[in-house]
Amino acid sequence: MFIRNLVTLCALLLLPHVLLAGVVTTDGDDIVVNIKGPIKITSSDGHYSAKLGGRLQWDYNYAELNGVADEDDFSIRRARLYLSGNVNDWSYKMQFNVGNNNGGTPEDLYIRYNGWGKQAVVTVGKQKEPFGLEQLESSKDISYLERSAVTEAYAPGRQEGILFSGQRGGITYALGVFEDDGANDGTAVTGRVTYAPIKSADQILHFGVAHSNRDEDIDITGLEVAYARGPYHIQSEFISSEENDASREGLYVQAGWIITGETRPYKNGIFKRVKPGNSSGAWEVVVRYEDGDGAYSDEELGSTDATSYGMGVNYYLNSFIRIGATYTDAKDNITDDGGSEFRARLQIAL
Repeated sequence: MFIRNLVTLCALLLLPHVLLAGVVTTDGDDIVVNIKGPIKITSSDGHYSAKLGGRLQWDYNYAELNGVADEDDFSIRRARLYLSGNVNDWSYKMQFNVGNNNGGTPEDLYIRYNGWGKQAVVTVGKQKEPFGLEQLESSKDISYLERSAVTEAYAPGRQEGILFSGQRGGITYALGVFEDDGANDGTAVTGRVTYAPIKSADQILHFGVAHSNRDEDIDITGLEVAYARGPYHIQSEFISSEENDASREGLYVQAGWIITGETRPYKNGIFKRVKPGNSSGAWEVVVRYEDGDGAYSDEELGSTDATSYGMGVNYYLNSFIRIGATYTDAKDNITDDGGSEFRARLQIAL
């Protein structure tokens, strides 16, 4: 039933492709149709809109544990469709997985009130908890193909809840109350504040702090720092977790160089995807170091205390298509086991 309804919805929203061959008429305000990227239909006064887009990531993954191959396959890493839009001061987003054996699973499912302006926004529904620079960056925008082990281990993901957020100048804030899947009928209170004392077209200095208090006596704290100037960018996060008087912590440092000279975009306290400056595309190289407690499953070590080094390269053919590859080598600081992963990805994201 879900797939049939989804196909029907996509067919209806693809209708503008056909209509562009003739004349579009309405019984109200004129509409504007944009098909350069996601399909977007907007009333001429901007009071109503609907946008259909998505992402598809095809990966090749080869991983070893102590020199023995553990993974060697092609797979769909992510396949998602979303519908978003606005009705006057209200907006919405519905994003669903359509592949990877979890078709129909909602990722984002929320309604947002924007009537007070950017300085005060209220979002109700399933959404990301406001924690972590890397976690809040979309998987289609991060420079390294997979998020760091420390982010994977500690940063909360998507949960149902209510979020108050806003921005003013170089400051952003977010505070929300969410369900906690890690506890029986539990709740979590999660907040994040960022400050960019330098914020210009080609230079960004970013600081951030986040905290999440969760049921079962869990407290998670994250510190962020990032700097970008011209084609160079660097970011680092330190995350610590306190659970029943037991503490764990880890960090990563990641740096990149966009060889073709573009600047990595920054908006609302996070970095966005590189956009090529000309028709020949953009090239980027990235390196990453990780140390401490984390989820090193990509390198076949599981959840442990480890150290890893990695590097990668990305080619952005245009604003929507990306080809990337990363290689990561890790060593377990407890057992001395060694793991590694090579990953390549073809991505289209609208």
